This record gives sequence, structure tokens and C-alpha cells, in this order.
Amino acid sequence: MTTLTIAIFCVVYAGMILGGLPFLQLDRTGVALLGAIALISVDAMSVEQAAAAVHLPTLVLFFSFMVLSAQMRLGGVYTWVARRVAALPLTPPQLLGALILLVGLLAAVFSNDIVCMAVAPVLLDSCRRRGLDAVPFLLALACAANIGSALTLIGNPQNMLIGQTLGLPFGGYVREALLPVALGLAAAWILIALQQRGRWSAANTAAPAAAEPHVPEIKLDPWQAAKGLAVTLALLLAFLYAPWPREHVALTAAGVLLMSRKFHSTQMLGLVDWELLVLFVGLFVVNAAFQQTGTSAHIVAALAAAGFDLHQPGALFLASFGLSNVVSNVPAVMLLLPVATHALAGPVLALVSTLAGNLFIVGSIANMIVVDAAARRGVRLDWRRHARTGVPVTLASLSICAVWLWLRLTPA
Repeated sequence: MTTLTIAIFCVVYAGMILGGLPFLQLDRTGVALLGAIALISVDAMSVEQAAAAVHLPTLVLFFSFMVLSAQMRLGGVYTWVARRVAALPLTPPQLLGALILLVGLLAAVFSNDIVCMAVAPVLLDSCRRRGLDAVPFLLALACAANIGSALTLIGNPQNMLIGQTLGLPFGGYVREALLPVALGLAAAWILIALQQRGRWSAANTAAPAAAEPHVPEIKLDPWQAAKGLAVTLALLLAFLYAPWPREHVALTAAGVLLMSRKFHSTQMLGLVDWELLVLFVGLFVVNAAFQQTGTSAHIVAALAAAGFDLHQPGALFLASFGLSNVVSNVPAVMLLLPVATHALAGPVLALVSTLAGNLFIVGSIANMIVVDAAARRGVRLDWRRHARTGVPVTLASLSICAVWLWLRLTPA
């Protein structure tokens, strides 16, 4: 049974690397779910054991913030803010900096994927109206969303998982992450602005691709926007100062938002990323089964004997960066959480797994969202163009993070 469990684990993580399995119409979510089903079917885990392997507080927190983001999106907040910033009378480099700051702050609270999905279309239209090349601004959007989301334990799925599993204090983590994230955003602005070297004008301002369906713009609803912002503020204050479990507070907030006289529950729940929740369920089960075999403990011990102790921040830093770019950040974090025992392991894992997402397009769903939005409007952004910006931004932000780690580990 151990051999079969390891085989299923290997197949699932091969699917994480490839984005699916050959000859089957499965994406990463389908592969993870199929792996969990296979483990239960061959009696490697009982249904009860599989249910116990799922970390429910993490899933509750995910779901709750997806509902909050749905409220903000339907209330027109993202669209309104993006349009206001894009219309500011700024030079292109200044506009780039304002965009990076705005997106970084939004992603820290409302999730990088949601922010990219809402802002990308508005940004493309605004660049077209101003005669600006949209590519550097799209790259700034993706990079800033990934970097900014590392600021909090609610900015992206892997940070939520790390915070909930390790019980990290919300305010304490923000204090640890603030400097590397702020410097990382500044580095992204400098690098992208230098790459442009004054070449900000669009080569052409063609209309959106004819194949793109017309999507009506969501207008700002002041009442619904105020409601969403008030709930967000209350949540952040509760996370910072109240002793209540974060998932309880967030779920209560989601319930309040679902009691709406304007937005039908199907609208709100339709914007919940159910596939992401299913991906987590599948990976929870697969990783728990693998850990039960004892193989992961043997691998960690063998690496430690070879001088690469994953329990130490430096080794965890390198492993997080490498795995995040092989299997993507969420599966990488799930694999590394059992060795996250050092006092700085949580911040290291959260920062590095998130910042690593800027390296290539496939490193982050936020990147893919931006690229897809650009393609629908006739703007080509391939992996080479992304890498020209993503690689230096990633190396710069991770170098800043490495210096921060060195300073934190150096005795005063």
C-alpha cells in the first residue's frame, strides 16, 4: 500500500508540474481531486481520514475572502479606483509608480488574482485612450499584485494556508513582511521604468480583438462599495486586535455580505473560485497520505545529513523558491509546511513562495490572468517578454528578502 500511495503522490505532483496529465482533460484541480479519489478508492485512506486531513479553517478563510472580493467587485470598487488612478495627470513613469502602489495595497487585502482580474481590462482601455504601450503597465500589474499580496496573511492562498496552519499573528507577520515588500515594489517600479527608457508610446492603438465578447462595465455603487469597505475595515481591526479565530470572524463577515437586498446569492457565489477550494481539498488529502508513509520524513532526514537542513531558514528559502517554480506555490507550500518549525519559517515560506511567482508566467495565476486579459484585447504578452521583466524583478525582490533574512538572523 505504501508503494501505491507514493505512486499516486508522484502522479499528482507530476500533474502539478505539467498543469495536467497527458491524454486526459484534467487541469491541476482535476489531478489533485483524482489523486484524493484514488487514495480513498484503494483504501490508502478512509473517507474519515481524508476528511480529517482537510484543514477546514483554511478553507473557511479562503471562502470568506472570496465572498468579500465578490462584494467589492460587484460594487464596482476595483473598476472605479483603477479608472481614477489611470486618469491622473501624471507622466508615464509616475503613473507606473502609482499603479504599482495601488495594486500592491489592494492585493494585500483582496487577493492578487481578484485584483488582476478586475484591474487588467480597465488598465488596457486606459492605456489605449492615453496612447501608451500597455505592456509595461500590464507587467507592473502582475508583479505588483504578487509582491503586494505577500504583505499580509490574507493576500493570497498560500499565505492564508501558512498563517492558519502555523498560527501566525496577523500584525506580527505584517511587521516582518513590510520592509521586504515595500522595497520589492520599489524595485519593480525602478526596473520596469528603466527597461522602457522613455519608450512609453504605443506602437499601435488598435481596437480590441473582434472575438472578445462585450462585457459591460461595472459601475460604482456607493452604498455597496461602502458596505464592502466597512466590512473589510472591521475584519482587519479584528485580525489585529481581537482574540477571535480569523476564520470565525471572516465567515461571519461573509454571512453579513450575503444578506443583500441587491446582489443575489448566485451572483456572489458565482464569483467564488470553487476550483481553487477543490484543489486545496485534493492536495490536503494527497499530502496527508504521503506523510503517513514516512517517506517525506526520510527525505528531510537525508537532506539534513547531506548538509541541507530544511528546518533552517536558508535551506527553506532555497527549497521554497525552487519548488514554487516547479509545482507552483500552493503545492510547494503544502510540501514544506511540515518542516516549517523555525521561528522565521512562516515569514520565509510566505514571502519566498509569493515573490517567486513573478519569475515566469506559469509561476502565478495572477500572471496568467493578466496575459489572458491582454490577449483578448489584441495585446501580445508572451513568456519571453514576461521573463525579460519577471526574472530581474524576482531576483531583485528575493535578494532584498535574503538580505532581510540575513539581518534578522544576525545577532545584534
